[in-house]
Amino acid sequence: MSAKMIYGDWTISQEGFDVRYLGKTESIMCLGNGYVGSRAAEEESYVGQSRDTFVSGTFNYFDENEVTELPNVPDVWGMDFQINGQPFSLLTGKIEAYKKTLDLKRGLLTREVSWSKDDVSLKMTFKRFISKKRRHFMASQVHIENLGSPVSISIKTGINGQVSNEGSQHFTEGEKGLVDGKILQMCPQTTHRKLDVVISVCHELKNVQATTRPEIGRRSFSMNFDFKLAENEQVSLEKRASIYTSIDNDSDNHSIQNMRNVAVSELQDLESQSFEELLAESTQAWAEIWQKHPIKIKSEDPRDQLAIRFAKYHLHSMVPAHDERMNIGAKGLSGQGYKGHTFWDTEIFMLPYFTFTHPEIAEKLLTYRYLGLAGAHKKAADNGYEGAQYPWEAAWPTDGEVTPVWGAADIVTGKAMKILSGFIEQHITSDVAFGVKQYLDVTGNQDFANEKAYEILIDTAKFWASRLEYDAPNDRYVITNVMGPDEYKEEIDNNAYTNYTAHWNISYVIDLIGHLKAEKPEVYARLDKEFNLEALKANLKAKVDKIFLPQPTSAGIIPQDDTYLTKPELDLTKYKSADGVDGLFHDYNLHQVNGFQVTKQADVLLLMLLFEGLFEKELKLKNFDYYEPKTTHDSSLSLSTHAILSADLGKLDQSYDFFKQAINIDMGEYMKSSDPGIHTASLGGIWQMVVFGYGGVRMIEGELRIEPNLPRAWSHLSYGFDYQGQAISVEIGEGKMVLTKAEGPALQFIHQDQIMNLEDTLTITL
Repeated sequence: MSAKMIYGDWTISQEGFDVRYLGKTESIMCLGNGYVGSRAAEEESYVGQSRDTFVSGTFNYFDENEVTELPNVPDVWGMDFQINGQPFSLLTGKIEAYKKTLDLKRGLLTREVSWSKDDVSLKMTFKRFISKKRRHFMASQVHIENLGSPVSISIKTGINGQVSNEGSQHFTEGEKGLVDGKILQMCPQTTHRKLDVVISVCHELKNVQATTRPEIGRRSFSMNFDFKLAENEQVSLEKRASIYTSIDNDSDNHSIQNMRNVAVSELQDLESQSFEELLAESTQAWAEIWQKHPIKIKSEDPRDQLAIRFAKYHLHSMVPAHDERMNIGAKGLSGQGYKGHTFWDTEIFMLPYFTFTHPEIAEKLLTYRYLGLAGAHKKAADNGYEGAQYPWEAAWPTDGEVTPVWGAADIVTGKAMKILSGFIEQHITSDVAFGVKQYLDVTGNQDFANEKAYEILIDTAKFWASRLEYDAPNDRYVITNVMGPDEYKEEIDNNAYTNYTAHWNISYVIDLIGHLKAEKPEVYARLDKEFNLEALKANLKAKVDKIFLPQPTSAGIIPQDDTYLTKPELDLTKYKSADGVDGLFHDYNLHQVNGFQVTKQADVLLLMLLFEGLFEKELKLKNFDYYEPKTTHDSSLSLSTHAILSADLGKLDQSYDFFKQAINIDMGEYMKSSDPGIHTASLGGIWQMVVFGYGGVRMIEGELRIEPNLPRAWSHLSYGFDYQGQAISVEIGEGKMVLTKAEGPALQFIHQDQIMNLEDTLTITL
């Protein structure tokens, strides 16, 4: 039975079962509430499944020579079925119908299966959710209807601690126990960090008499149910579970016994509430998210509307809004890809969504970077620099750099390739500073600025000042041996993105120090004790005007680095039209790719988007036309940048094509794109394409600008955002833009080079 994707207003479904494509729906239909996340693996087992559940912040390393990663906690979703003494599997018998659906509006996963074998005919409906209301709680339900001859059924279900991270076991087995005759508990501990985890599960079988027995195995604790179903009889099994850890910030007592008691009390207190009632309260918590700045799109393709809902669902299912010690991984909580680590993906691609719509969450994501200053100081010192050098990959905020040293094998030499990004992809430091500055511009949060933000900004500028290298013959400062956003160019000199953003970071802090001295003497005095601000300012001023910033060639092209434009070009047609990514590496190794004018993702163009005030439109157009044909878009981060920039440049048809490619990375028909986990930065990029690109919202050198550019396929767009503590709603269509806000002081923004005043409602003809 072939598998295909089906799209609704609020749902995404797979119709038809194909064991080759388990990873697709496991990732894109994952459930989560920011505290815990779980892949949407089938209840029964199949070879090739990734049965993953992660709890934010529980980083551990398997061995001291490996980097830390989010451990895959014992599984609570799995169920083994025996039908007339034979294992139930969709690989045997006949699948009459199969449909697996994620309801984005409710955060509900449903699987409907009609299956027959010999004289057995069953209709099975599986439901599960992770509560958005109760961070520790999750529930599942299986309903079985017998449509054929009488049948004997056995179900084994409980807690399975035999899962791992691709073979690495992160937990000691821990104690197990049965409480109140029905609550199974397992209490494993992580091997190195010694975090305690308490997993509790209870079951209720309805509409049938059954024989039950608990069973304890190695790293497993289960309950067995044996019963018979006559023709047309039905049975339901409900399973409820919770997870608690010793780093939870909603409790001060992290002893195992207290966590066990709290978990038991919670499950007992919820006994009076039905599955549907608990789902309804979780749905209401989701409704509060959907009601905050809803986005409505009228498009020729209804999938465009679904795409923004899909993106917002996943952003909120993975963001640890409950705890500032945690951040968003590059795969969220949807898979083992990138080990749960945080990258620049947060600041450049996901943080803007939260900054503009949920600033209280954005503040926590940036506080994570403030808490990470100790690790950033350590990395800088280890490399011989000063200030804060942020890690390329981050885990627990104080861990410092956690990028693995070795990666995939070179297709030519067969040897493992060193992952250089942890050593030389240093633009992450100015990316963090950029995210902080954008947050301050949008929110005006002075408490955060005084207490945390200024320190981050000053510390990052201090790093860059120490990182600069003096080029005496040319009396300038350069930055050599780096990797820019284009990760196909390693160990290059003067990457334009890196140099320009370092220059911006330093320039901004020079002005900031003067501002603090004049306007905030108490803040200045506190920071002066740590940084010796006047001496630092003098050092920054002595260098800033001598930082080498690559200038346009006679053809108007800003060199991506010192040697990029001297390299031969390569026809990328077959690689850009292929399903999947990295097809280039079927023909070349990284060293060979480094020798061509080939770009993985937006580099110079990203610079022009983030700092568009520095570049004239004509220059952007020339660089777009030069670099985009040389870009493989092998990174999911690339398409949103190109979509927004091409919309700015009036290339709306091309922009919309990038938009469609971007939403298809996870939502599309290609069934192997999301196996290691969902593409979180691309999801943030979907919101940016809609609001920044087509809605026209932008922060330009601290000023708000709104200049919409709807693609031809869209007749109407409405969205909202927070600015300076006020909520703004925007509607675009029928040749006009209508902006409204509630009571509060008038807000100013720029539109077509004019300063506009928004008091309550403002209509602008487009």
